[in-house]
Amino acid sequence: MRRKMAAGNWKMNGTQVSLAELAALQGMAQGTVETLICPPATLIYAAAGLKTGITIGAQDCHSAESGAHTGDLSAGMLADAGAAYVITGHSERRQDHGESDADIAAKTKAAWAAGLKVILCVGESLEQREDGTTLEVLAAQLKGSVPDGSTGGNLVIAYEPIWAIGTGKVPTAQQIGEVHRFLRTELASRFGDDIAGGVRLLYGGSVKASNAAEIFAVPDVDGALVGGASLKASDFMPIVSALNAAPNT
Repeated sequence: MRRKMAAGNWKMNGTQVSLAELAALQGMAQGTVETLICPPATLIYAAAGLKTGITIGAQDCHSAESGAHTGDLSAGMLADAGAAYVITGHSERRQDHGESDADIAAKTKAAWAAGLKVILCVGESLEQREDGTTLEVLAAQLKGSVPDGSTGGNLVIAYEPIWAIGTGKVPTAQQIGEVHRFLRTELASRFGDDIAGGVRLLYGGSVKASNAAEIFAVPDVDGALVGGASLKASDFMPIVSALNAAPNT
């Protein structure tokens, strides 16, 4: 059975005072849900040291182990700071930093080599959704970004439609279900049913307390990658609770 996951991506938000929000989440890392927070890199060491039971992750890593890459952080450095996961392939990295599928695959392999698990993001733009090419786009991203050697133990896939991130717009339950079913089928065709059945599929994009239960009721949705609603414990806790109460998919 896949363990459900509620993952929070703080993006470029948070200072030392924000660690109080993590402390407030203590006790939420229980039941059937793995609760993960990915703070900015400056807070990883301190967050991991709080021992709240919340898993700590990073938002990005470099594909190299070390070297002349000013301002970048290797996966090994993040693991050394206390991270257990790293996000790769987020649309903001793809767009703002021009990351290709090949870049994302390289980062993912580097993360695995350092002992980190990966949350790999895929998603279509509004234009692609309206053109009816969503599934083709996602198939290409999976093929190019997801390396060989993927398992349910080292990989989580997050479907984040770009047009829903931070906009308040959310796909219908039918649209989310269609994509998650497609992702599972694509993984199965490449890796086999056993591995595909173990990979957790998260939905991300304007997830909040008011829509969490509906989203988590969709088959093949194993949790969420949450942005803005993960910054405050009072906003994130109802989402975790909704996931705890959701049926297993």
